[in-house]
Amino acid sequence: MSIHPSIDPETSTDCPEQVELTIIPRTSDLGDFEVKRALPFKTKRMVGPFIFWDQAGPGEILAGKGVDVRPHPHIGLSTVTYLFDGSLDHKDSLGNDMRIQPGDINLMTAGKGIVHSERTGQDLRGHSNQLFGIQSWLAQPEKHEHGAPSFEHTPKGDLPMFEENGVEGRLIMGSFGGLKSPIKTQWDTLYVDICLEAGKSIKLEKTTEERAIYSVMGDIEIGGVKYPPEQMMVLKPGVDVVVKALTPVRMMLLGGATMDSPRYIYWNFVSSSKDCLEQAKEDWKNNKFPIIPNDNDEFIPLPDDRPITLVKEK
Repeated sequence: MSIHPSIDPETSTDCPEQVELTIIPRTSDLGDFEVKRALPFKTKRMVGPFIFWDQAGPGEILAGKGVDVRPHPHIGLSTVTYLFDGSLDHKDSLGNDMRIQPGDINLMTAGKGIVHSERTGQDLRGHSNQLFGIQSWLAQPEKHEHGAPSFEHTPKGDLPMFEENGVEGRLIMGSFGGLKSPIKTQWDTLYVDICLEAGKSIKLEKTTEERAIYSVMGDIEIGGVKYPPEQMMVLKPGVDVVVKALTPVRMMLLGGATMDSPRYIYWNFVSSSKDCLEQAKEDWKNNKFPIIPNDNDEFIPLPDDRPITLVKEK
């Protein structure tokens, strides 16, 4: 998706010793559904390679309407789309045309430049539809940020599942609990969808440098502190963390290694170089990005009121 204006999330450092800080996302109303943004945040821009985190929905899209994220560009990042409900049709300038369903993963890597759109399928607009999911961005390491763009769709059946004693989930990226995801990443990345029955607990081991939990549904407890849903808890590095479900819970575990160098962000562009961001801005204004086959009649114009922001200090 294209990044949209949003007030910085709120945060709290009044946390148990296992939690570095809590980020309470800010909400933007897009008409048919709300979007809650946790990352980037002014004092915690990234968690591992995760540089952007939006919860879209849950919401109902009425009959005759649909999501229409018009063609827009990206550089220097990978978009990760994961749905709990509903569907989206992805098209990009490489010629990919793919519908994503709940549990699948769309991983689009921008490199030196790609254009994509995301829309509700035309065949679905005759009736109401639900939409609920997470869209996140991964910053690309320096050695890959000017590489060729790519797109990979992984159906949910290809992703490892785990289930034991009231805890179940799907491993999206990285390694977890002795399982390994088939999705290849350019940087050490961890991404897991976890569900817990009420009263059950899970131990999150210190297997990667940076970690956070985003509670999608239900109340959890860490170190005796209760956390309601739709918050991001950034975990302290180097410690195992036990999460207990006070109600039925669905949460996302995300993280990875600290990024290799500072990152800058402007609109939909991420780079280790301000000059590259300026070039991308000019290229989009001057129609130098590739076009999407069969979806090039409209586009999202470059915003004029955005600053270039330093995203991450090494």
